[in-house]
Amino acid sequence: MKNFLENAQQIKDEMIQIRRDLHNHPEVGEDLPRTTAFVMGKLKEYGYEPTEICPSGIVALVGGKKPGKTFLLRADMDALPIKEETNYEFKATNGNMHACGHDFHTTMLLGAAKLLKQQEDEIEGTIKLVFQPDEEGFTGAKKMLNAGVLENPKVDAAMAMHVHSGTPSNIVLYGLGTSIAGCIRFRITVNGTGCHGAMPETGVDPINIAAHIYLSSQEIISREISATESAVVTIGKFAGGDAPNIIPEQVIMEGTIRSLSRDIGDFIFKRMDEIVTTTAKMFRGSAKLEELSSVPPLKNDTELANELGSYVKELIGEQAVISFEGGGMGSEDFASYSYEVPSVYFMLGAGTKDENPLYGFPMHHPQVVFNEDIMVTGAAMHAYCATNWLKNHS
Repeated sequence: MKNFLENAQQIKDEMIQIRRDLHNHPEVGEDLPRTTAFVMGKLKEYGYEPTEICPSGIVALVGGKKPGKTFLLRADMDALPIKEETNYEFKATNGNMHACGHDFHTTMLLGAAKLLKQQEDEIEGTIKLVFQPDEEGFTGAKKMLNAGVLENPKVDAAMAMHVHSGTPSNIVLYGLGTSIAGCIRFRITVNGTGCHGAMPETGVDPINIAAHIYLSSQEIISREISATESAVVTIGKFAGGDAPNIIPEQVIMEGTIRSLSRDIGDFIFKRMDEIVTTTAKMFRGSAKLEELSSVPPLKNDTELANELGSYVKELIGEQAVISFEGGGMGSEDFASYSYEVPSVYFMLGAGTKDENPLYGFPMHHPQVVFNEDIMVTGAAMHAYCATNWLKNHS
């Protein structure tokens, strides 16, 4: 299993073409018909027999000619409902955008698929290639798991990768232990009684109730969570009313709870439920809290992470690979895999403004641009890590 980096360099132009096609046609959420058909077509072109185990959830196998374990490589395929503001000739014009780099992730795994097929006879075990929908909505990984993605053959270890804007190109980062926050997406529905603004006593003001709920939810973080713990409550949507002189009947609030501990996330949600219900009752209205979707904190298996990290160092050099402890407050639905099977999640630097003024915008920004050169590294990392792990655990 040699020369993956050199072989990946040889298919760089093909990967750029694939990535630009995906970037030009972004799809959001659980249903990705064009993207699914495109990926299935490429896999068949490379000699695979892919299956769609759930809507827009693709699995393909390579290897299996020699006995051994099974290693899973995962990429996400969905985009975001963001209007693109880059100057790409191939920029999306349908109101969606690959602003989180999932077009890169899909392309790098397709590149790895081609590299692995070329050396299939040497694989000591089986590599399972997984392309999933709706990472952004936190439903994709769970649907893949429910559809049996870890079975037939049974998966022994798993790996995923994410491009990282603002980190120098081709620098690889990985956390030890819990390294990415869990997230609970929620909706609060506050019901009152509409009336004219000149006579508030004849109604029940849901905006007033919602404002008290908003302020009280922040009190949980400042007064009920230890200062040594990482947690944040954000309410990013607060909608109610149509006219300046009319008290509406309803207010909708939506937001997220993020924490590096599953127990703390559950505690905050429970406290918010109490606050929502009792605050509404105190002001003569009613309200309910509901979970829209959730993902647990992501746990890298430390032993596996250091082993795969050593393979990446062999591939691209020791100075280019950095491990860390502690975690950021973003969230990633690959976390669901990490509670079922030893898993590692790598971050691949995609460029800084020092390299190119176009690089370095935050993820999810309408102008974010990633360095396409890094796809060579990403494809080679997938192939090299999977084959080496299988070889050393045969």
